[in-house]
Amino acid sequence: MIGILTEKPSAARNFAKALGGNKGRYNGEEYVIVNAVGHVYEYVDPDQHVHPSLAAKYKSWSMSYLPWRAEDFGWKKKLKPKVSKVTSDIKNTLSKCSEIVIATDVDPTGEGAVLAIEILDELNLIGNKRFTRMYFIDESEVEIQKAFKGRKVIGNPLAFPEYLKGLTRAKYDYLTMQFTRIATTYGYNKTVLRQGRLKSAMTRIVGEQLEAIANYKKVPFYEARFKDENGNVFKDPNASMYPTKEQVPLATLPMKSKIIIDSTVIKTSAPPKLLDLAGLSGILADKGVKPKEVLNVYQKMYEAQIVSYPRTEDNFISPEQFNELLPLVDRIADVVGVDKGLLLHRVPRKTHVKVGGAHGANRPGKNVPMSLSTLETTYGKVGAQIYEILAKNYLAMLALDYEYEQQKAHLELCPTYVATANTPKKYGFKAIFNNDDDDESLSGKSIGYEASRFVHEGFPPKPTQPSVKWLMKQLDKHEVGTGATRTSTLADVTSGKTALMKDTRGKLSLTDSGERSYMLLPGTEIGDLTMTERLFTNMKRVEKGEVTPEQVIGEVARLVLHDIKVMEENSKKIKDKLGVKADMAYETKEKYEGTWKGKQVSFTRKWSTHRFTDDECERLCNGEKIQVELMSKNNTPYKIEGELQEQSFTNDQGKKINFVGFKNLGFVQSDSVPVSWCNHRFTEDERILLEAGKEVYIEGFVSSKGNTFNATVSYGTNPETGRKGIIPKF
Repeated sequence: MIGILTEKPSAARNFAKALGGNKGRYNGEEYVIVNAVGHVYEYVDPDQHVHPSLAAKYKSWSMSYLPWRAEDFGWKKKLKPKVSKVTSDIKNTLSKCSEIVIATDVDPTGEGAVLAIEILDELNLIGNKRFTRMYFIDESEVEIQKAFKGRKVIGNPLAFPEYLKGLTRAKYDYLTMQFTRIATTYGYNKTVLRQGRLKSAMTRIVGEQLEAIANYKKVPFYEARFKDENGNVFKDPNASMYPTKEQVPLATLPMKSKIIIDSTVIKTSAPPKLLDLAGLSGILADKGVKPKEVLNVYQKMYEAQIVSYPRTEDNFISPEQFNELLPLVDRIADVVGVDKGLLLHRVPRKTHVKVGGAHGANRPGKNVPMSLSTLETTYGKVGAQIYEILAKNYLAMLALDYEYEQQKAHLELCPTYVATANTPKKYGFKAIFNNDDDDESLSGKSIGYEASRFVHEGFPPKPTQPSVKWLMKQLDKHEVGTGATRTSTLADVTSGKTALMKDTRGKLSLTDSGERSYMLLPGTEIGDLTMTERLFTNMKRVEKGEVTPEQVIGEVARLVLHDIKVMEENSKKIKDKLGVKADMAYETKEKYEGTWKGKQVSFTRKWSTHRFTDDECERLCNGEKIQVELMSKNNTPYKIEGELQEQSFTNDQGKKINFVGFKNLGFVQSDSVPVSWCNHRFTEDERILLEAGKEVYIEGFVSSKGNTFNATVSYGTNPETGRKGIIPKF
C-alpha cells in the first residue's frame, strides 16, 4: 500500500479527484491519501530545549546569557493545539503502508519537505519503509497524475537534501529570536520589539526613507532653459545653477533658436515581467487592500485552481505552462474585458517563457471563472481584483511590444542644449496592462521647430513616500526574500499590538515601536540587507552537501555578540531623540531561580507592590503558601495568600506561553480594624470605637478614582462580600 501525505485537506481533495478517490488503485498501484493541516508541530520554548540545569538561563532575557549555544538545544517539538486527531489519522493510515509519499508543497525553501518529514519523525514512522517524493507544479489532475507516476525515491527522509535545506532555515530563524530580546532590552519600549531577517530589513528600508524625507530641504535653484511650441524642454546637462532668478546670465543666450533634429528612430519595449505575490500586493495596497487579505484570498482561489501556486519564486513560466494556458486566453480575456484583437503575440517570449523553474510565476489558473462578478460573489471584491490584475499582467505578454518614436535634437544657436521626445506609435501591451509609475512616454509630443528662452525654477527631488509597492520593489532590488515571504512578513509587521509599521491605504509609516527598532538597527547584522542572501546561499550549499546545517546555524552566535554591542550603543540615540526617561525603559524583571517540584524554575520576584524576600522565595519553592501585605490604590493596606503554580497567557502573536509564577489565592481577612481606609488614617479614638462595633462619621475619604467623600463607617462582616472590613453608610 502506498500512503500519500498531502499538506492540507484541500490538497487531499485535489489528489483524490486526480487519482480516483481517497483510496483505490491508480496506474496499477494501490494507494491511500491522508492530509496534514499545514505545520502540526512547532518548536518548544528555548528553556524546554535544554537540560533542566540550563532552563533558567534560556528563559531569562538578560544579555549576560546571550548568545545561545546551538549545541545545547535538543530541538524538541510539540503538537499544536487541536490537531491531535489529524496526527492520529496520519499515524493509523501510514503505519499500514509499505511506501510513504511526501506530497506536500514543493517550495524554494524546503518548507514543504520539513512539514511532512517532521510529522513522520515525531510519529515514529521513519523506519523500514520506502520513502518517495512527488514533484508537481500545481494541483491539477494532469500534474498530480504525472507526479504520482514519476515519484522519486529519497532514501532516509532525515538525510533528504530538500529537508536539510528547510531545516537549516527553520533552526536559523528560531535562533534569531535572540535579536528580539536584544532590541527589546535596549529599545526602551513597553512592548516587545520584534526582529528578524525580513522584519528588520523592512524596518531599515522604510526608516531610512522616512528619515530622508524628514531631512529634505526644498531649496530652489535656477537655470536657463529653452522650450519649444510643443512643450519639450531643452537643457544643457552642464549648465550652472544659481540660488536666485536674478543671477541667471540670460544676456549670454539668444531669446530664441531654431531646432536641429539629430535622430528619429522607432523604439520598442517588451511587456513587464510576470508578477509575484509581492508585486501583486503592492498594486492592491494602493486600493486599500492589506497584504494579509491578499494572502488569505489568494490561497482560497489557488485551492480552487483559479490562480496558480502562491509561494513561487519564479518570475517566468515554462513552455509547458505556456502551452497549457494558451487555449484559455480568449476566455480569460473575456472575463477581464480585454480586447482579444490585442493578443497578437501568441508565441512564447524568451523573456517570459523559459525552461526550468518549478511552479512558474503567479498567473491565472486552469479554472477560468464565468465573470469577475461571480468571483466577487465567492471571494469578495479582493478576489475579483486579484484575478483582474493577474490576468491582465499575463495577457500583456501575448500583446505586441509598446512602440514609440524617439527624437533627439539640439538648438542651432546653442548646441549644448538638447532634448529627447518619445511619441507613442503603437500602444501594444500598454493598452492591457501598464504598471510603470515613472512612465511619461504615453503623453510625449514630437519635437517642434523653434525654442524660446526661459528661467527654470527647480528643486532637488523629494524622496518618495514609502508605500507597499515601493517597499516590495526595494526588497526585490536587494534580493531580500521571495514574493510570498515579503507579503506574509509585511502582513505580520503591520498588524497587532507589536506592529512595527502602519499601512494606510498602501502608504507606510513607522509605529513608535518601529521607530525605536529603526534607531537600533544601524550597523547591526540583523539589519543587514545581505543577511537573507547569505542564508539562502548557505541553504543551497546544505542541499548540495557542501556544508552541514550545524555549520550554518552556528554563525548566529557571532552575529548576536556583534549586535548586542551595536544595539547597546545605538540605544543612546533613542534616549536623546525621544526623550526617554529611565522609568520608561523596558523592565528586565528580577528573577529568583530555584527548584520547585523537582525541576529548575525561574519566577518573577515582584508581585504587585511586594518584592519576595529570599526566605519567602525558598518557602514558595518548597510548595508553601505565604501571606504578603500589599497597598491598594487609595493607600489601604491589605493581605493576600498565594503559592507557586504553573500558569499560561497568550502573547500578541496568539501563542500560548507557559510559565511558573506566584498565584493569588485570595484575600486574607483581618481580625482587627485596618490602619487606614480610602486614604484616611484612623485615629486611635476612631479605631477604639470601630473595634467596639460603633459607627463613626468621618469626612475626607478619597475613592480609587480620586473623588472625595464623607461617610459613616463601621467595622464588621460585609453582607455582600462575606469579608470583614470597613463598611460605609452614606
